[in-house]
Order: sequence, then C-alpha cells, then structure tokens
Amino acid sequence: MSFPEHRILHVSGRVQGVFYRQSTVRQAQQLGLSGYARNNPDGTVTIEAEGPATALDALEAWCHQGPIAARVDKVSVTSGPVQGYTEFRVER
Repeated sequence: MSFPEHRILHVSGRVQGVFYRQSTVRQAQQLGLSGYARNNPDGTVTIEAEGPATALDALEAWCHQGPIAARVDKVSVTSGPVQGYTEFRVER
C-alpha cells in the first residue's frame, strides 16, 4: 500500500494564456490525482497535486512540456503535507 504524497510545482515560461491550467487538470485527472492549478500574478503557474508517487512523477514529467502552445522554462518542485483534496480543478 502506498501513501499519498503532496507536491507543489512552480512552472515558469510562457504558461499563461496557452491552456496550461486546463491541460494540467486533464492530465492530473487521467492520473487519478487531486489538487489544483492556478495562475500567479508574476506569469507563472502553481500546481498542488496529491496522490501516489508514480502518478506525481508522471505529472511532473508532463509539466516540463505542457500543452503545445506553452514554452516551459523551469519547473521547481517541493513537497508538503497532504491536504486531502478530493478532486483536481482550476483555482482562480
């Protein structure tokens, strides 16, 4: 049995206005993850995701590419305490 993990991904580059958040939601839902994706005032995107480590690894790998119109310059990842999210959504 694997315990859920919580990761915070901070994505920079051309990641706003290119459907990055919506594409992240789709990827995360396919992987069975919960959490959210949100735009930040500085033009970056923050993703908080919870679930099995293998699914989080897959989401992290996807975040380095993102949707076709995105240009990802950097993805930084930190861990945090599990929050108990029940779905994955866009946060505004």
